[in-house]
Amino acid sequence: MINLLHLGIFLQCEMEMIAANICSALPLLVLLILLNTTSQLITVTVAQWVPATATFYGGSDASGTMGGACGYGNLYSGGYGISNTALSTALFNNGGSCGACFQITCDRSKSQWCKPGTYVTVTATNFCPPNYNLPSNNGGWCNPPRQHFDMSQPAWESIAIYRGGIVPVFYRRVLCQRNGGVRFTIKGSGTGWIQMSRNWGQNWQSNAYLRRQSLSFRVQTADGRVLTAYDVAPSYWGFGNTYTTNLQF
Repeated sequence: MINLLHLGIFLQCEMEMIAANICSALPLLVLLILLNTTSQLITVTVAQWVPATATFYGGSDASGTMGGACGYGNLYSGGYGISNTALSTALFNNGGSCGACFQITCDRSKSQWCKPGTYVTVTATNFCPPNYNLPSNNGGWCNPPRQHFDMSQPAWESIAIYRGGIVPVFYRRVLCQRNGGVRFTIKGSGTGWIQMSRNWGQNWQSNAYLRRQSLSFRVQTADGRVLTAYDVAPSYWGFGNTYTTNLQF
């Protein structure tokens, strides 16, 4: 899953090139951008291991991790599976880190609950909110400025023993491994390209009225790479539908 950190999302309705402000200002279009790709398009170098902590949630089948602040909905059908995590404020970046992949290993030098020689790669799909009623070192694990992962229970138990509850870890950003092309889900709130704004998580919105016309999308990453998908959604597109391309970065 590509990380949409600092991306510019643009859309274009297929019509005559007339004034860009012709569309009404009604907030009708909100998109969930699901980019299944084999690499993170934010430039990722060989990352250094960074210390953090990790807990778990969601039950032994990870069913409690469905949905979440990134807007991915059902993580099973979406292709994310059970290897997912919620991020503390310091890591979540107001949703910019949604879809990022992290490799995590337990720090055996600081905890007896680590499983030796193990690591797991997880995808960021949720936000772990701060709890200012509890101290950061005793329950307020996601309070700023802590770097903390609240992982799905199956992912967490692949590196640590259940009884430990919370363990010190090392993490680093890694490339994600996904299959298929870029998918766009229209969830509900011409012209030239219209820049979209983040609504929440990986949901992006436009204030333009775009019914009864086909939609094209352009995704630009922070390092300047551009993917343009023309006429992804036909003129009879509907809210809640998902449109898949055969394009890939």
